[in-house]
Amino acid sequence: MARVIAVLLAVLLVLGLAVVGCTSPGANSSTALPSPSPTLTSTPTTSSTLPSITEVVEAVMPAVVSIVVGTVSYNIFLQPVPTEQAGSGVIIDDRGYIITNNHVVEGAESIAVTLPDGRTFDAALVGTDPLTDLALIKIEGDSLPTAAFGNSSEVRVGNWVVAIGNALALKGGPTVTVGVISALGRTIEVESGWPLYDVIQTDAAINPGNSGGPLINLQGEVVGINTAKISAIEISGVGFAVSADTARPVVTGLIAKGYVSRPYLGISLVTVTPSIARSYDLATEVGAMVYRVVPGTPADRAGLRANDVITLIDGGKVTTADDVVLAIRAHDIGDRIEITYLRGSREITTSATLVERPRS
Repeated sequence: MARVIAVLLAVLLVLGLAVVGCTSPGANSSTALPSPSPTLTSTPTTSSTLPSITEVVEAVMPAVVSIVVGTVSYNIFLQPVPTEQAGSGVIIDDRGYIITNNHVVEGAESIAVTLPDGRTFDAALVGTDPLTDLALIKIEGDSLPTAAFGNSSEVRVGNWVVAIGNALALKGGPTVTVGVISALGRTIEVESGWPLYDVIQTDAAINPGNSGGPLINLQGEVVGINTAKISAIEISGVGFAVSADTARPVVTGLIAKGYVSRPYLGISLVTVTPSIARSYDLATEVGAMVYRVVPGTPADRAGLRANDVITLIDGGKVTTADDVVLAIRAHDIGDRIEITYLRGSREITTSATLVERPRS
């Protein structure tokens, strides 16, 4: 019996040491980053799934281009001064279509594109879309590498992603950074003053020059176009990308027409807050308040006025101004929508037929 007890104690001692060994912090355990693998994503693993970041980069990097834009500014004597700005892009079609940011090519007098294999092309501007900060350019060449678009609706917070781009315009090819999806469905305001909707937030490092480069999932698919970074000493690891689901119809529209055709109601809105409700003596603290109605637009014809508070669109609850914008964008030109709003304490329901948004 004593021998059995001794054996059991020895086994327990070994198990106890093993447990302590597993939970005790090692020399590198507090800083080591778990090795990313496809099993960490929400997309089911298939035989075509790329098994490592190295393979993702090797598959996509040939399609990531450096963009150098020549612009002209004027000095205090109104003399033209040639300048250059750098950005990134990704080839999405073997005909040479490249998606990038609007702010990368804005005001371009010339656009030069360089592939990682060293080939350089002059690019033509196909079209821009300031509302999404996206643009499409085109080069003419043979055997062009391409990257495939994924479905950003399938990504989840915590998924691993890879950002590739011409960071800081450094020589020697694109820069690769790795991170996770930090948040989805963000609305941010960029330097142009336009709000960007349905934006992906990531902690993958995005630096000047990365603009227009792709955000890639571990299946080697483009799930976003890197577009903005918050730069402040107290903020790090906060970058943004326009989602692939937002970019896809923009690309289609730019190829077809050179611009993006969108439905239009003709109002300006602000999200109702308790302070706004008090200031305007509103009957609710939730909804989207109309502060401007453009004359002659569907909103004007539907009877909407300043200080009306929209509470429902097609029966769907409205809690913010973004809800109205996204509901309208989900429709087609010519669709009729139902709008419920409060004027004072009186609830009114009306309808409006959406028209094409005027080109600015």
